[in-house]
Amino acid sequence: MYDTGMMIGHFEPLHLGQMRSILAAAGQAKSLHIVITTHPSPHPDFDITLQDKARWLQMACAELPFIHIHTTDEIALPLHEDFSDITIDIAATNAKLQRLTEALSLSKDTVLFIADNHPLAQSNTQALLLMPIVTTPLQPDFNSYAIALDPVAHWSAIHPQARRDYTKTVAIVGGESSGKTTLVHKLANYYGASFVLEMGRLYVGTDLGGKEIGLQYSDYAPIALNHAQAIREATAVATAPVTIIDTDFVTTQAFCEEYEGRTSPFVSSCIDEFRLDHTIMLDNNTPWVADGMRSLGNPEARGRFEQRLLDIFFRHDIQPHVIDKPDYDARYQQALTFIDQHIYGKKLKTQ
Repeated sequence: MYDTGMMIGHFEPLHLGQMRSILAAAGQAKSLHIVITTHPSPHPDFDITLQDKARWLQMACAELPFIHIHTTDEIALPLHEDFSDITIDIAATNAKLQRLTEALSLSKDTVLFIADNHPLAQSNTQALLLMPIVTTPLQPDFNSYAIALDPVAHWSAIHPQARRDYTKTVAIVGGESSGKTTLVHKLANYYGASFVLEMGRLYVGTDLGGKEIGLQYSDYAPIALNHAQAIREATAVATAPVTIIDTDFVTTQAFCEEYEGRTSPFVSSCIDEFRLDHTIMLDNNTPWVADGMRSLGNPEARGRFEQRLLDIFFRHDIQPHVIDKPDYDARYQQALTFIDQHIYGKKLKTQ
């Protein structure tokens, strides 16, 4: 058992193979320090910060007090597809290790944990290093390079604490009786995805006794706040690379303007601050069905509300993907095509 150990990595994304290596190292040291570095080639589709990665590891290791998390953007680690043709710069490596041990106030007896196929683990290299090397078992089922290159394709390998930052939110919006909620459930079932229900409808049931007669301007802020919390909770336990959202903050604002005749600054802030990744807007060209809570059923009202949605999207620089097929199954197929292309990276089939 070593007194102090250190591991260094990008952890972008944190995956189960890395966690298993961390646990293997933790079993050999009384105190393990994990140093998170910036990724030299971050994935363009995901905006991941050092703080994000620190949170993943801090949460994953919250009940393991002997593991300590650190971040640094001063030490650049190269990214390798494999280790077969890597040349180690001993002087540069020792300089980095020296800076780290000093910055973290680690003892001179600290050991560096690395995978047992890493070039630093070679006997002729170890003798020249400032810090003793201890290897951890290989994790052949997890390829860090491949996972970083295509996190969506390796979703099951991503650690649960990191998945919230690798799922993309897709809002399904439209006027009343446009088939939003049914489409949400169909998409969630197809992808095995987490989903968020329409918060305004839930709020009417929980806070207004099931009828909109008591709805007023002051209700729109808590509706938006509840929606933001519901989205946060759904993405925190994301079960797929896509999370489906029934309506959005723009829709809440549209109803506020429609019923109250004014814009809610709070809801406007939610539109900008809790930005969703994609928006699918359903055209109001399906039959209107009364359900006891809908009131915008005539063609004029439906057209006015649809235009209001488009105006608010434009106001906040959001470009929704419009689905205009009146057939419900055709809408479903169009939504699948959009998600497959924009989230799962599947190319459209050519005739």
